[in-house]
Amino acid sequence: MSKIAWLDQLKGVRFTYPIKGAKGKQHLPWFAVALFTAFSFNAIAESPVDSYKVTTIATGLQSPWSMVQLPGGAWIITERDGHVVLVKGAKQTRLNLDLDGLYLAGQGGLLDIVLSPQYAQTKEIFFTYAQGELAANRLVIAKAVFDGDKFSSPTIVYKVATDKNTPQHYAGRALFLPDGSLLFSSGDGFDFREQAQVLTSQLGKLLRINADGSIPEDNPFENEQNKAAQAVYSLGHRNTQGLVYDYDSKMIVSHEHGPAGGDELNYISAGKNYGWPVITYGKDYSQARISPFTDYQGMEKPVIDWTPSIAPSGMAYYGSVQQQFPALKRHVLITTLVDKKLYAVDLDSKALTQTHVFPEVSGRLRDVYITQDSSIAVLGDGKDATLQLISADN
Repeated sequence: MSKIAWLDQLKGVRFTYPIKGAKGKQHLPWFAVALFTAFSFNAIAESPVDSYKVTTIATGLQSPWSMVQLPGGAWIITERDGHVVLVKGAKQTRLNLDLDGLYLAGQGGLLDIVLSPQYAQTKEIFFTYAQGELAANRLVIAKAVFDGDKFSSPTIVYKVATDKNTPQHYAGRALFLPDGSLLFSSGDGFDFREQAQVLTSQLGKLLRINADGSIPEDNPFENEQNKAAQAVYSLGHRNTQGLVYDYDSKMIVSHEHGPAGGDELNYISAGKNYGWPVITYGKDYSQARISPFTDYQGMEKPVIDWTPSIAPSGMAYYGSVQQQFPALKRHVLITTLVDKKLYAVDLDSKALTQTHVFPEVSGRLRDVYITQDSSIAVLGDGKDATLQLISADN
C-alpha cells in the first residue's frame, strides 16, 4: 500500500480510546492542556547553574547505553555487546550477562537497565535487549538476580510480539511506574513505521506489563481479543528513547527521535495516539515528505518539537525532592547525540524553557541519571566512553 493511500484511509477515522482503571489514568498538568501547538526550540537560555564540579566515575566503556546506581553506591553500566560494567569505588569489573539470543547489529544489543521496585528484597534487575537474527528480531525484557558480585542466568520476562527484519529502532527504554507495573518503549523498526498505527502490532508503541510479564487488567486495550493489543499503553511512536515519571505532577514524560527533524517531547496518557507517522514535523532522511500533516483529529501533538533534530537519548527527572541544584527542580534533563549537550527543560514553566546546562560535559551523550544524593550522572556514547558525575561545588 502506498503511503498516500494509507494516509487516505485514516481520513475521517477518530483515534479516541477510553482510559480504564484508576491506575491507568494520567492527567495533563494545566500548562500542557493549554497547548494547541508544539513549542519549537531555537534560542537556548543561559545555564542557571554556575558552581559545580565534574568527577569521572568510569572510563574505557565500550558502546554503553544505560546505567543504574545500587543502594550501596556501586554502579552497573550496560554495554551493547551484552556486558555490564560494575563500578565499586575505583574498581571496574566487566561481566558477561549471557543473554539468550542477543542480537548485536545496527542499533541492537543490550540496552536499558532498571532496578526492581523490590530490589532491596529480591535483588532483581531488569534489562531490555534485542534478540534474534536479521530475518526475525525483536525487543525483549529479561531479569536477573545480582548478589553484589555476579548475576544469575537471565530469564526472559516478555518478548515484543511483532518480529522485524531490520536492526534499527528498538527504542528499549524501561520505567517502573508507582503501581509496580513496567512501562517500556518498542520502536517502529524503521522500515515498518505504518505499524505504529496498527493496534495489533507492538511496533511503535509504549507497552505496559506486570513485573512477571503478565498484562495489567487496567491497560487501556484490555478488552481487545488480540493479546498483543492488550499490552499496548499508547501508540503512534517512532523511537522512544526517554521515559521518566514526573512524581510532582504524576505524569509520564517521554521523548523520541524524529527522522530529519521532528524530535518530540510528550506527556503520555493511557490509550492515546501520538501520531507517528501520520503527523510529524520531520522529513525523511532523503528530505522526502513523510506526511502532509502536523496535526490530525484524535492524535496528540508533541509538547515540544525539536527541528532541526537534537537526537535526544536519555532523560532523567530532577524533581522537588532533589536538593543539590535548586535551579533545576521540576526539570527533565536530556542528553543528546547530535547537539552533544545536556539540556534541561523546565516542566514548571508555561513556556517550557530549555537550557544548556553543565557545558563542560559535552560530546555524544547517551544517558543521564539522578543519584541518591541528587548529583547528576552523565554517560558518554561510543568506544572508550566515560561515566561522569556532576555535583554541587559548595
